Amino acid sequence: MKIVALTGSIGMGKSTVGAMLQQLGIPLFDADASVHALYAPGGAAVAPLAEKFPQALKDGGIDRSVLAAEVIRDPACLKQIEAIVHPLVGAMRQDFLATARQRGESLVVLDIPLLFEGLKARGHRASDEGIDHVLVVSAPAEQQSQRVLARPGMSAEKFATILAKQVPDAEKRQLADSVIDTGTSLAATEAQLRAVVQQLRGQEIRP
Repeated sequence: MKIVALTGSIGMGKSTVGAMLQQLGIPLFDADASVHALYAPGGAAVAPLAEKFPQALKDGGIDRSVLAAEVIRDPACLKQIEAIVHPLVGAMRQDFLATARQRGESLVVLDIPLLFEGLKARGHRASDEGIDHVLVVSAPAEQQSQRVLARPGMSAEKFATILAKQVPDAEKRQLADSVIDTGTSLAATEAQLRAVVQQLRGQEIRP
C-alpha cells in the first residue's frame, strides 16, 4: 500500500485538494479533524488535558482557544499538550492504515498540515516514517495572503506569527515529491491532481 502525505502552508488550498482526493475515491486521514474529535465531548484527550488544564474544560470538551491562550502565556505548555495529543493522533492514524490494508487499498493519503515542521523537529525524513510520496499544495504568496486574511478573526499580525512557525513554502516545494499549484482554477488544480494520482497508481505498490 502506497502512503502519500498531503501538506502545505496555511492558505495554500490543502483542504480543497484533500476533498478532491476523497472525490477520487482515495481514503484520507485528516490529522486536524482527528484532533477536533479528540477534543470533543467524549474524546480521548479530554480527561488528560482537563487534568493539566482544568480551565480549558467546557461543556464536556476542550476549548482550544483556552489552550492557545495558555501556550501564549507559557510556551512550555505546548510540549505538555503535544505529549498527550500526538500519541492519540498517532494511534488513530495507525488504525486508519490498518483498516485500509485490510480493505486492500493500494493508495491512501495522510493529511498532515505540519509534516515538514514535525520531521525537522525529529530529525527525520518522510521515508523514515513510512511515507512513500509527499504531495505539497502551493500558491503564489499574494493569493495565500488574500485567502488567509479573509478568514474570520485573522489579522496581518496573526498571519505573520503563523508563517514564522512554518517551514517556508519554497523549502516545502523543494522537499516535495509532487507539487499541486492551487493558484489557478479549480479545474486546473484537479487536472494536476489527477495526473499525480494516475502516476502514483501506476507505480509499483509496496506490500
